[in-house]
Amino acid sequence: MSAASSPAPMPASLAEELAPKKTHLVRSTYRVISEKGLHRSSLQDIADEAGVSKGVILYYFKSKEDLILSTMRWALSRVAQRIGEAVARAQSPHDKVRAMVDAIFIDPTANRRFYLIYLDLVDYAARSERFSKLSGEFRSIVNATYADLVRLGQAQGAFRQTDVEEAAQAIRAIIDGLFIQWLQEPNWQQRHEHYREVCKRSLLAYLGDQASP
Repeated sequence: MSAASSPAPMPASLAEELAPKKTHLVRSTYRVISEKGLHRSSLQDIADEAGVSKGVILYYFKSKEDLILSTMRWALSRVAQRIGEAVARAQSPHDKVRAMVDAIFIDPTANRRFYLIYLDLVDYAARSERFSKLSGEFRSIVNATYADLVRLGQAQGAFRQTDVEEAAQAIRAIIDGLFIQWLQEPNWQQRHEHYREVCKRSLLAYLGDQASP
């Protein structure tokens, strides 16, 4: 990945232009499913949150599945873009890792909402081709960002030499694994910063950063 400071563009495969009304419905859906989960969220719940009738939802989205897919695509694209922009702004490979983690561990409440929804997506992806395709798109985009970061660090002698694609998978495993542990913490709000710093140290240690504390 280039060290240029220009923001990364919206990932093309996740980008979806939404009209204002659709955006309102998607945001409302995101709030509902983050609180109740996909299985327990009904169209009526979403309609109540959005202040519209179920008929309005079905006018803009043909089915609940279409609405959920659009909502997840909207959420995933925002995360992917935020990570890409943070990595692009940082200069050294080490700073890029730290900036990436800061962009991922942004806020306890926001992270909790996203990862609870993301875990639902993983569940659905194992059973639905449409959800599996969306999950795969997000995974490919984020893994490519991780791989570019590793490739740059190796080229500059900052990280140890290893298989780049395998390293990207390992980075993702470390991040997701720490988030799953953090979600189970009774005092998850207070422990958020701790897990963020553990993530930075773990990634730099895995990548072979000898200067990492």
